[in-house]
Amino acid sequence: MKTTDKKAYLKQIREVIDKGPYRDDWASLTDFVMPSWFEKAKFGIFIHWGLYSVPAFNNEWYSRNMYIQGSPEFEHHVKTYGLHKDFGYKDFIPLFTADRFDPDFWAETFAAAGAKYVVPVAEHHDGFQMYESGLSVYNAAQMGPKRDILGELKNAFEKKGLIFCTSSHRAEHFWFMGNGKDFDSDIKEPLSCGDFYWPSIPQQPDFQDLFAKPYPTQEFLEDWICRTCEIIDRYQPEILYFDWWIQHEGYKDGLRRIAAYYYNRGVERGHRTAICYKHDAMAFGSGIVDIERGKFADTRPYYWQTDTSVARNSWCYTTSLDYKSSKEIICYLADVVSKNGNLLLNIGPKADGSIPQETLSILQDIGSWLSVNGEAIYNAKPWRYPSEGPTQEIEGQFSDASAVSYTSEDFRFTAGNGCIYAICMQYPSDGCVTIRSLSKSHDANKPNFHGIIRDVEVLGSEEKIDFHADEEGLHFTTQKVRSDFPVVIKVSVT
Repeated sequence: MKTTDKKAYLKQIREVIDKGPYRDDWASLTDFVMPSWFEKAKFGIFIHWGLYSVPAFNNEWYSRNMYIQGSPEFEHHVKTYGLHKDFGYKDFIPLFTADRFDPDFWAETFAAAGAKYVVPVAEHHDGFQMYESGLSVYNAAQMGPKRDILGELKNAFEKKGLIFCTSSHRAEHFWFMGNGKDFDSDIKEPLSCGDFYWPSIPQQPDFQDLFAKPYPTQEFLEDWICRTCEIIDRYQPEILYFDWWIQHEGYKDGLRRIAAYYYNRGVERGHRTAICYKHDAMAFGSGIVDIERGKFADTRPYYWQTDTSVARNSWCYTTSLDYKSSKEIICYLADVVSKNGNLLLNIGPKADGSIPQETLSILQDIGSWLSVNGEAIYNAKPWRYPSEGPTQEIEGQFSDASAVSYTSEDFRFTAGNGCIYAICMQYPSDGCVTIRSLSKSHDANKPNFHGIIRDVEVLGSEEKIDFHADEEGLHFTTQKVRSDFPVVIKVSVT
């Protein structure tokens, strides 16, 4: 693998930015235009897979927490692997063999689940690159599995018609393993750019302080810019997802440079590209707003995304995952789409590359549901109301700690194909349905529904529906419809 000349690469990045059309300032970057496919896709898969999948303990922050004395990870590490000076995080690299990794099977599984795009993590906070790199030898193509994981996934996904995207979580690496310098561990100076643990600053930031010191050094920022642009150039992702900490003031200049470079490269290829960001890290309108493990309580006039996981307690595979139910995730998808959002659902493969059976079962359930009800999801538009019913949604990030219990009066609405789709979140056991938002009003001055209903059907059922509408709502009763999952009622209107 040829080593990248960082100075020459930074010069190239500058030249691409100067050529335009996007400049590295927010005024220019807010000319960003959303890729049209994203507005239609609605459902994607996120993948957290890396060295942290080897210990498979607690969560994907193992590389940081194992160096925090007294933490459960610290105690587990000493008990399981020995003292940190003898077996550190780097020593998981040879154990990460990925001997059961089959990118074609992954692609088939995600396509069958109904996903339209996939976002594998290119580099997590731990600093191990899951792709071939000219900037560090600590990458999956040269160590561990000795395979270009990201490249193989891109090829497999695109063969199945899945849109390839990726994510970078590198920004946090600046301080992520600094605690390893507090005691006799394998993290020792001197460390230099390109080392696995570099820079591992010992000072830990206040995560709520957007001006927390120390700021990232110029050397680290230039390395971060080059690593990110290397991903852009080698793998040409249609979306680039950033994790948190890029909202810190010290990253703003570098972030604008990356965004301008990425968007200009997309223009060169004839592909609109987009950056997903959290915590208002970018100027509004310069990328896609993302909410981690949370959502909005009402419709937004802009497209947005939530990323959440099949498990509540980790993004990566561990031996103690608290899995959500398939029904909860399908309800989550319906709720998000009704509010003009996309769902990016994370899975965590095992270290050997196999996908846990619990995860496969969830993906199979989602795929089966979407194969029947996908017309209410894909390319759907928000309707005049996103929802009706007594159950209140919690707004904001990290709000998916427990499942929402829906009633037979709870509906989520989308529109498309000249129809209104009413998604009943908990279908009534007696089959008696009332949709109040489709009431028949005789007062033209009230903002109620005034259209003519031509037909009502339940997707996936051949049962003929006899319906009527009055001032209380649209009413009908089914005899044969039974489902533990949300039921989609297609209302054809004139």
